[in-house]
Amino acid sequence: MGFLDITNVTKSYGAVEVLHKVDIAVEEGEFLVLVGPSGCGKSTLLNMIAGLEGITSGEVSIKGRVVNDVHPSKRNIAMVFQSYALYPNMTVAQNMTFGLEMHGVPKPERERALADVARLLQIEPLLARKPGQLSGGQRQRVAMGRALVRNPDVFLFDEPLSNLDAKLRVDMRTEIKKLHHRLGTTIVYVTHDQIEAMTLSTRIAVMNKGYIQQLGTPKEIYDQPANLFVAAFMGSPSMNLLPATVVEHDGALHAGVTDADGTARLLRFSAGCDPRGYLGRKIVLGIRPEAITDPDGADRKSGNIQHFPNRVGITEPSGADTFVTSEIAGRDCVARMRADADVRPGQAFEFAVNMDKAVAFDPVTERRIG
Repeated sequence: MGFLDITNVTKSYGAVEVLHKVDIAVEEGEFLVLVGPSGCGKSTLLNMIAGLEGITSGEVSIKGRVVNDVHPSKRNIAMVFQSYALYPNMTVAQNMTFGLEMHGVPKPERERALADVARLLQIEPLLARKPGQLSGGQRQRVAMGRALVRNPDVFLFDEPLSNLDAKLRVDMRTEIKKLHHRLGTTIVYVTHDQIEAMTLSTRIAVMNKGYIQQLGTPKEIYDQPANLFVAAFMGSPSMNLLPATVVEHDGALHAGVTDADGTARLLRFSAGCDPRGYLGRKIVLGIRPEAITDPDGADRKSGNIQHFPNRVGITEPSGADTFVTSEIAGRDCVARMRADADVRPGQAFEFAVNMDKAVAFDPVTERRIG
């Protein structure tokens, strides 16, 4: 049993089921991120935890207490919204302590909580201002402060950074991570941004069409995606997914693919990926862009760097890296190389493929093999 248990939870609107038997146990102090495309059900699930949406079947419990029929105000949760939801006619201090006042918390206790949280979030100079006088990042800090003063059992964040510009979003992401490390609070965080999911979470639940596609640590999700959806959704650029055939050569299993000129090439599988049951059959070969590079940039710790002669399509310098697109098995394949890699469009190039990082998928079930 976890600190927050979501057990066999479904949600239907009339005859349409939008969440399908969701099971997640969240431990105390964990940072769980619900990530997925728009309409996948992540915000609906968050609202059900908060009590803002009813549960069709299943149970949500917090600290062992089933809260299905408990009013949101009695669940001891705090929610931070995308829209900030601040009262425009109140000062920052009043916004932050309003909930405490409504719960009958004595004024000295409210003021003590306000001072502690304002210091923690470094918003002490803003306490007398009103929301209209604040920047987007300041408003988000105030919204977080309003949640923190209540000292809840669970914090719920609903896409809190999506209204901020790119740099401020990165800065606020760091602040939220620091806050979690300092306080050790239990957080459930909804986002469609997989970079946010990877950098903030202790565990990630990847959702699509109302189903949990995979639940695991960021490393598990990234290195061992459960299916083609997770492989394609998580990562930027996303994993290369290439049609291949499993063949045996010199006693070892290989992925047979074609290069940009239509020449058949073989990439030997590592022991960690064993598609033996697919010998002679089609698979989808998954390789992250950083596992395809120039020979000098290849991972020295890998025991299975395969050389793959191919023709360069386009190059995209991005400062720290150069992204190189070439054609493999009729698909655009992105490689991530060093910024100073000597590679040019149209050039014949010896790519280095780290097959220790390769994964294989069944093209019919779309599940990872092995």
